[in-house]
Amino acid sequence: MSFNDLNIREYIEKLASKEPVPGGGGASAVCGALGAALASMVCNLTIGKKKFAEYEGELTAILNDAQRLSAELLHLSDEDARVFEPLAKAYSLPKNTPEEIEHRDKVMEQVLLEAAEVPLNIMRVIAEVIKLHHRLKDISSMLAISDVGCGIIMAKSALYAASLNVFINTKAMKNKETAEKLNAETDALLREYSSMADEAFEFVNNKLR
Repeated sequence: MSFNDLNIREYIEKLASKEPVPGGGGASAVCGALGAALASMVCNLTIGKKKFAEYEGELTAILNDAQRLSAELLHLSDEDARVFEPLAKAYSLPKNTPEEIEHRDKVMEQVLLEAAEVPLNIMRVIAEVIKLHHRLKDISSMLAISDVGCGIIMAKSALYAASLNVFINTKAMKNKETAEKLNAETDALLREYSSMADEAFEFVNNKLR
């Protein structure tokens, strides 16, 4: 089942239940998709206004990017659920003999890697959403500037939420070199794009206060 087939109420009920998926990783992707959708909204509210005619081509490109990124994030929400099942099964593998322990460790490393890569991919896509909003703050209608702020803060929250789902998996890895590589990229994304999001949010906040 794809969570994309659920309406908002159904998705929230699933998220609130004791079922293991969707969880925080999938929810972070959905939050990022909402941030991207707000970028689309801002573009749609600005395109066609004479004051911003010189930016119409750029706004159209941003609109197309935002729609694509939103779709990617919804797909990644499903992917996050898909990679959780083999991880859950791996934790239940027997470990009574050296052979069983060796097999379990091998399987665990593979499923942990897959489970960490999905939220890292979510972060990469959300970083693109943040860049769109950072640009929109300068070329969007004042009527939509609060939506830029809403979109950027949702994207930043989604970025941090996804990072936790990287770290919970890398922490369990025995291959520390791989774990450190994934953690390093995660930290780099947090540093660069949380700063960019803060800058854009502060810009919007100052416009409205």
